[in-house]
Amino acid sequence: MAKKEKNVSLHELSVPELQARLRECQEKSFRLKFQHTSNPLRNPMEIRIARREIAKVLTVLHQKEKVA
Repeated sequence: MAKKEKNVSLHELSVPELQARLRECQEKSFRLKFQHTSNPLRNPMEIRIARREIAKVLTVLHQKEKVA
């Protein structure tokens, strides 16, 4: 149920808020990749989770831009 609540909250955000969220997710992904190259992460799945979060935000952003 937490996944649905997270997706619903993305759909409720405005386009500028989604763009800000996208930048945050991209920065987080970059930091995780950078940390992983210098010193392996305890949980390398965090990189995949960050990448999927970027994809979710992009999907909602594209949907909202098509409607507008």
